[in-house]
Amino acid sequence: MNSTKRIAIFGSTGSIGKQALEVIAAHPDKFSVEVLTAATNDELLISQALKFNPNIVVIVDDSRYQHVKEALKSTDIKVFAGEQSLLDVASMDCYDMILQAIVGYAGLLPTIKAIETGKPIALSNKETLVVAGDLIMGMAAAKQVPIIPVDSEHSAIFQCLMGEGRNKIEKIILTASGGPFRGKKPNFLVNVKRDHALDHPNWKMGAKISVDSATLINKGLEMIEAKWLFNLKPEQIEVVVHPQSIIHSMVQFEDGAIKAQMGLPDMKLPIQYALGFPQRLPNAYPRYDFRHPGELTFEEPDYKTFRNLSLAIDAMGKGGNMPCILNAANEIAVYAFLKNRIGFLDITDVIEQAMTKVKFIEKPSLEDYIDSDGEARNFAASLVHI
Repeated sequence: MNSTKRIAIFGSTGSIGKQALEVIAAHPDKFSVEVLTAATNDELLISQALKFNPNIVVIVDDSRYQHVKEALKSTDIKVFAGEQSLLDVASMDCYDMILQAIVGYAGLLPTIKAIETGKPIALSNKETLVVAGDLIMGMAAAKQVPIIPVDSEHSAIFQCLMGEGRNKIEKIILTASGGPFRGKKPNFLVNVKRDHALDHPNWKMGAKISVDSATLINKGLEMIEAKWLFNLKPEQIEVVVHPQSIIHSMVQFEDGAIKAQMGLPDMKLPIQYALGFPQRLPNAYPRYDFRHPGELTFEEPDYKTFRNLSLAIDAMGKGGNMPCILNAANEIAVYAFLKNRIGFLDITDVIEQAMTKVKFIEKPSLEDYIDSDGEARNFAASLVHI
């Protein structure tokens, strides 16, 4: 039996993937890298492969296959390309745990394949549960596949629930930093440009999630994800703005007691926790010092200004394929914003129109989810002229 846990990182060139490799490099006795995948970033994928020597790499963009293959020809690393290869590799019995760090809807089908293979999943891709949470959690339960959340908020709740097996949750409280525009009003936000939205005060993240944090839809997506992960009703999920990002989330039990998970904002902590679970591994990261805390503050989100959060709550309440529509429209709108095609406040309008116009399905199948995603994307793209 291999003494190291073999990790497959899907999305190794993104923010989470890169930090996961730092965690793995710091614990060579615990982890080895079995699979690395990237969508288009062939240069970084090559350098990661040369450093970590995985068994397999996948570059999704076919046109970059020759370059990757050529660069790795002196190694024993197997190189595959294309979207189908992602699914094929996820189905292989060559890894012990998959870190699902592909951004957006693209993470859904590889996650399904990993569940079918019966492998534990460290889930960073929240859109998988936003789009098809009922299907994913049902499959995971049937296959007895553990899903360990990597999002800092869901990791916090997961940690707070350890040892609480049979105790009833009254509610969970997701903390939000408020993003770079906390306290701003629409007359300010109308002029926001790409670079402002990417400048997050507390966390270092990729472009898509940085914009989602700035519009607060990220917190709405997290509410939907939490509903499925922890089997909650929408009314049991609350959001509070906590600008310091020291408390990562809280659980209130039916006796009124609240458990919080705290620490300095660093995504390597929840990544390390998920990869090492159930063991906590030592590290030399900076610690929060209660002797010099500054202050920890909490406030209600501004639902009127940041309407994306309200739209996500509406989608969660309606259920069916509505979160899938919300997510698809948001992905297109954020893409258009990052390309300077639309303004910051237009993102909300695109999502709202898609939620009104795309056909609602109360009990969708996987095919329905795939169709709804495509339909919502096409509709949103027609609004932003992509």
